[in-house]
Amino acid sequence: MKTHDFYFDLPEELIAQTPLERRDASRLLTLDKNTGAWTHRHFYDLPDLLRPGDCLIMNDSRVLPARLLGQRLPGGGACEVLLLIDRGNKVWECLVRPGKKLRRGAKVSFGNGELTAEIVDEVEGGNRLVRFDYEGIFLEVLERLGKMPLPPYIKAELEDQERYQTVYSRVNGSAAAPTAGLHFTKELMETIQNKGVPIGYVTLHVGLGTFRPVKEEDITDHDMHSEYCVIPQETADLINRTKANGGRVVCVGTTSCRTIESWAAENGHMEAKAGWTNIFIYPGYRFKVMDALITNFHLPESTLIMLVSALAGREHVLAAYEEAVRQRYRFFSFGDAMFIASEIPKIGENSENPDVSTVSEENS
Repeated sequence: MKTHDFYFDLPEELIAQTPLERRDASRLLTLDKNTGAWTHRHFYDLPDLLRPGDCLIMNDSRVLPARLLGQRLPGGGACEVLLLIDRGNKVWECLVRPGKKLRRGAKVSFGNGELTAEIVDEVEGGNRLVRFDYEGIFLEVLERLGKMPLPPYIKAELEDQERYQTVYSRVNGSAAAPTAGLHFTKELMETIQNKGVPIGYVTLHVGLGTFRPVKEEDITDHDMHSEYCVIPQETADLINRTKANGGRVVCVGTTSCRTIESWAAENGHMEAKAGWTNIFIYPGYRFKVMDALITNFHLPESTLIMLVSALAGREHVLAAYEEAVRQRYRFFSFGDAMFIASEIPKIGENSENPDVSTVSEENS
């Protein structure tokens, strides 16, 4: 299967630059993974699409304010350091700019000297190992000096950094947000749980490799990046209980999907687990646990659109993306969302007060 098989034409003006004022006001395109049928709804309609006995699996990773802007020492020009992986003993693997000026032995300062650093080594791929020097707690220093590492396709400055965090984020470690979760409010989560749909949490620390393009012509030649993930025992128990009782496991985002599919047994049984995963899901993959997916719209020819195509079929997914473009949906991190499942209720079936004016009829 070729990388270009997952291309679609996206007008640049449809790339969302800022979040909506209300998180759950984003649009929601539902896609029946078996038939390819779609409807147009809003994210606040999600409870109508879930059934008592289903469970939601969410990624509770929290984005570090990992982008540091500083000056080279002594008396040098501006520089940028982006934290990627904590290697221990105050050393982080980082991306740096300008790379030619930040070789081994170079020193930099941030926040008028509140935080200083030295490049101690270079690693494969051009990343740097950087040792930091500071007083107090590093995370608190980052909260004061760091900025959110927004994706490269977002050019606007983010006024409220919490809008690039999910409302349920709690474990620091990501270089990018698990963006499907940005649509949830605490009130919406409470409504979902009151319907009899429990929520379980996994942790996958999203790396910048998620934005790395697939450069190989054949997708099977792509070298998938690794990310650290954790499945707690209570989440494994919830998944096993849901499956045993005939409910659906609904993943919020591709990161939650990749976490549980990485560690599930072939028969779908889940156990508590922690470790690094480089799972690459593309058409032909047999899902062991996940039944349905809530996800944003992804970049053309990306590993993420390949994952979505594995669930719903490439033709169905690309047709739905073309419809989203026609209907002027907002794309990528701050954009709109999809709900992909089978046997999706028609408008009003599960809602006491359906607002039919907010949605269109299902396509034929």
